[in-house]
Amino acid sequence: MRTFWALFAAATLAACGQQADDSQESAAEAAAEPAPPSIYAAAVANESRSDQDRARDAGRKPGEVLEFLGIEENATVLDMFSGGGYYTEILAAVVGDAGRVIAQSNEAYLKFAGDEFKARYENNRLPNVEVRMVENNELSLAAGSIDAIMLVLTFHDFVIDDAENGWPLIDVPALLAEFHKGLRPGGIVGIIDHYAEAGAPAETGDTLHRIDPAIVVSAMESAGFVLEEQSDLLRNPDDDYSKIVFDPELRGKTDRFVMRFRKPE
Repeated sequence: MRTFWALFAAATLAACGQQADDSQESAAEAAAEPAPPSIYAAAVANESRSDQDRARDAGRKPGEVLEFLGIEENATVLDMFSGGGYYTEILAAVVGDAGRVIAQSNEAYLKFAGDEFKARYENNRLPNVEVRMVENNELSLAAGSIDAIMLVLTFHDFVIDDAENGWPLIDVPALLAEFHKGLRPGGIVGIIDHYAEAGAPAETGDTLHRIDPAIVVSAMESAGFVLEEQSDLLRNPDDDYSKIVFDPELRGKTDRFVMRFRKPE
């Protein structure tokens, strides 16, 4: 009888050991399998993107920026002053087929974007994007219809007054009020722009195309938004704030701030 129980115990222990080994093997195999890319990494890696766009990625870090801002799948996003549509295309991939991107532009930005705009949208390349041509001070949004708004390197342009070239001075409080109306409660405004010296006047937006972040924060908070977080993703301590951002040595390499504002619930 003792021999029987000894053999039974040995068999049981062996079976338990085999189960443990099998579990460890399964866990190791699962760990070895690469995790699927995030929606942000997948959007940046999209094979349909142009080589021209990909060449800009290192300096712009679009995947990391959109993840920081919290742009979600299925969202409706307004890409304000979208220009040639670099961010529009990535946003379209992030929000997916059930989401929507409104790419706002105007005549002044179309001239700046050149052929890039046409190539971006020809043959219905981005079916979940609505191009909306709206001139300065004419934007109208349905209340609570937008989940997020992007302002990429454009807030500094709000101080420019050049009606002769299609850029009348923007009524900033009115525009921000329209953003506030159009965003759903809890909606996001993501702002990226070139740093100016602390205390630099607003007119620096016209002369150097830079802006003191304090001006942005003051305007946004006055409009009822809350600065939730600021990221250092695009910082460059070697930038020279005394130079225009289009300087050949600086273009694409300026020191930039990334801010996430939220409309309170």
